[in-house]
Amino acid sequence: MSFHDYVIWCDRPGCSQRAVFKIASRWSDGLVDELKTYSLCCADCLDDRLLLARSKQAQARLAAGETLDPPAVYRLKRGARDRELERL
Repeated sequence: MSFHDYVIWCDRPGCSQRAVFKIASRWSDGLVDELKTYSLCCADCLDDRLLLARSKQAQARLAAGETLDPPAVYRLKRGARDRELERL
């Protein structure tokens, strides 16, 4: 299977729909900046998965110098890197 044929499924247990959103927080240690992914989900599961992501982010323990923004919703785009994803 080529990368272009790979399907990303919603990660909510029991859901069988394709993921169209990435729920993630921007994390940085002062040198590196990246998205910390909480969920890949479909439109139907978005609200529940976003609530779960907010709960997990609130429990995160950060080391000195680390930052972690609140979770945000990004539209998945095949072949796009995190920096290229549209934040909704």
